[in-house]
Amino acid sequence: MQVSPVNENLVVMSDGNRPWWERYQPISYNITTRSGNKAQFKDMVRRCNQKGVRVYVDVVLNHMSGDMRNAHGTAGSTADPVNKNYPAVPYDSQHFHTSCGIQDYQDANQVRNCELVGLHDLDQSSTYVRQKLVDFLNALVDCGVAGFRVDAVKHMSPSDLGPIYDAVKNLSSVHGFKDGVRPFIYQEVIDLEEMVCEIEITGVAAEMVCEIEIIGVAAEMVCETESTGLAAEMVYETESTGVAAEMVCEI
Repeated sequence: MQVSPVNENLVVMSDGNRPWWERYQPISYNITTRSGNKAQFKDMVRRCNQKGVRVYVDVVLNHMSGDMRNAHGTAGSTADPVNKNYPAVPYDSQHFHTSCGIQDYQDANQVRNCELVGLHDLDQSSTYVRQKLVDFLNALVDCGVAGFRVDAVKHMSPSDLGPIYDAVKNLSSVHGFKDGVRPFIYQEVIDLEEMVCEIEITGVAAEMVCEIEIIGVAAEMVCETESTGLAAEMVYETESTGVAAEMVCEI
């Protein structure tokens, strides 16, 4: 089962509603969203694992939020995105690439180092940033998840992602996984026939939409609705109440 991002995101109001895409604007790595808190998430994962239903988390490693004044998150954290200041991590401007927009999708440097639709682009070559991302992924492993769907992969360098993936701990035997089992990682790569999709992304599966060479494993097919997080979001919001998880995980 794939669930939407579980880390704290920017609270966005749009015409009186909370849009689905706010979940893809991280403000910290605290495991609290409008779906529930860390304790509720761990309880859902535990019950799913007991019934043989493995949980995969959609993770956002490429960026933090876009600009917003008086920004606050789903766990109550505040931030100053305009100045790339996210004290709940903490990140500041030194942990991001220089702001620029992607003008040419044939330019791999722009695709990887400029901002995707104004979302502040993390510098994954930074040892500090890598460790923060690894710590977050390891916290999810400790919660009992089986792996990750990695958002916006073509906007990060494979040479940066490799060390991050390698540093994630093995799955937890406490949650029923065999010793030495690695997290299963599959990646979102939207193929617009640009240069980045013509290069090799190694070691993990690519999700549905990119016609590139995948080395060593098969491509994972995930429907488009699920890749936006909408389907998983609806399930997880109900599951975190403690009701739907019984229904989903006992079938």
